[in-house]
Amino acid sequence: MTTRTLIVLRHAKAAHVHGLADRERPLTGRGERDARRVGETLTGMDLHPDLVLCSPSERTRQTARLALPDADITFDPAIYEAYSDELLTLIRRSDPEVRTLMLVGHNPGVHELVLDLTARDDDPGFPPGAFAVIETEDEWAELEAGRGVALWSPKEH
Repeated sequence: MTTRTLIVLRHAKAAHVHGLADRERPLTGRGERDARRVGETLTGMDLHPDLVLCSPSERTRQTARLALPDADITFDPAIYEAYSDELLTLIRRSDPEVRTLMLVGHNPGVHELVLDLTARDDDPGFPPGAFAVIETEDEWAELEAGRGVALWSPKEH
């Protein structure tokens, strides 16, 4: 069997700008630094996504590009405001040749997805810039649950 790796990343810290639509909110300076640290951490873990599925909001686009400047990024509007079951449906549609897949999105959806896929008994939270690494033997189309192998948060590192 082939092991597949799913990386679920919540966008980094975003600014609240009066009068700016939610989708257009940019990262703060701290958010930009945290997004770069995500990339450095993933590289240090030898994780290199074959495909990145990303919400089209400004903050998720910036997070993905700063963390993985050379990655193949697909911006999918279905990720914005999606809940866990909707995100799982998107993941299940991924090409079976993809071995390492990253999803960049928003809470509460990404947090719920991580809890659903890892069947955790505790809830460590999922702050801006946090990511989870989940390994599975399942094909993407059959993904149910995996083994959580890492949870990273900029607040803890």
